[in-house]
Amino acid sequence: MKFESEHLNLSNRIVMAPMTRSRAGKGFVPNDLNRIYYEQRSGAGLIITEGSQISEDAIGYRNTPGIYNREQVEGWKYITDAVHKNGGKIFIQLWHVGRISHPDFLNGKLPLAPSAVKPEGRIRTYDGVKDMVTPKEMTKNEIEKTIEDYAKAAKNSILANFDGVEIHAANCYLLQQFLCDAANRRLDEYGGSLDNRCRMIFNVIESIISEIGNQRVGIKLSPSNFNFGTFDENPIQTYNYLIQSLNRYNLAYLHLQEPLISIEKIPDRYLKKVTEHYRKIYKGTIITNGNYDYNSANKAISDGIADLVSFGRLFISNPDLPFRFEIGAELAHPDNETFYDGEEKGYIDYPTYDKSLIP
Repeated sequence: MKFESEHLNLSNRIVMAPMTRSRAGKGFVPNDLNRIYYEQRSGAGLIITEGSQISEDAIGYRNTPGIYNREQVEGWKYITDAVHKNGGKIFIQLWHVGRISHPDFLNGKLPLAPSAVKPEGRIRTYDGVKDMVTPKEMTKNEIEKTIEDYAKAAKNSILANFDGVEIHAANCYLLQQFLCDAANRRLDEYGGSLDNRCRMIFNVIESIISEIGNQRVGIKLSPSNFNFGTFDENPIQTYNYLIQSLNRYNLAYLHLQEPLISIEKIPDRYLKKVTEHYRKIYKGTIITNGNYDYNSANKAISDGIADLVSFGRLFISNPDLPFRFEIGAELAHPDNETFYDGEEKGYIDYPTYDKSLIP
């Protein structure tokens, strides 16, 4: 089933969700392995790439691609051209991890964050798993530079022939760190009040729109995600205000992530059904994500909860997922051990459906 909106014209309502796979080449440059991976999955109505760092300060994971220099732009061009040749559409997810990093990734420097609050948990570096560190509180100059980095990355994305960009403001990375009061303890115009804590996200959106226009910009949010201690005292109030405010930008879409953990483990102050709640507030196109299968995805669309549904794990092991959905074919299961790092195994070696089996 096709999907058409003011800003999107897609062959179907199936979206490939952004997924870190840690297989970029030297210098965080996308390579031919990445090209094959995305080309195989170009039957999606829309592909959203793995998170791609907007600068050298934004890195927090091994072998993840960037979009901040010429070599990376050229590397991505081979991928976007391959997807377009197969009739697909592809957005790149713009990423800054903030405090979810380590000096090992940053030439010995501390990670940048809204406040010097150490995140919970450990992180996997090139030298093994290590404790996270207390980040450096960003100066106003560093905040302004980061906003500029987002705009430059968006401009680079269009140079790389992407159809648009998705601002990663979810999963407890930098932009969500500014939003949530447990991670943001600033006393200036970027902290304290709800409007101040949303300011970074608004400024990033506006800087990107000034470069590439609103019609090629989406944003991802995870209102019920509080990993690494990124809690909020009033998350429903926080996200109600943020998402209501997003209406004024007329973006390509809002991508909402449902809770990643079982409902029983979610504190009462957080939403258990994210997309259903914000469908009543957000006026534009909504993509929902959250362990959907064929039947539950169709129900979300038919019930009007979402316009599009993104799939992650199912796309890892089923490169031709839309076709398999169409004919009701059995789905392959992904190998968790090969999600990150490595080469072809668990990345580009999942077979497509054998069409000779079709009656």
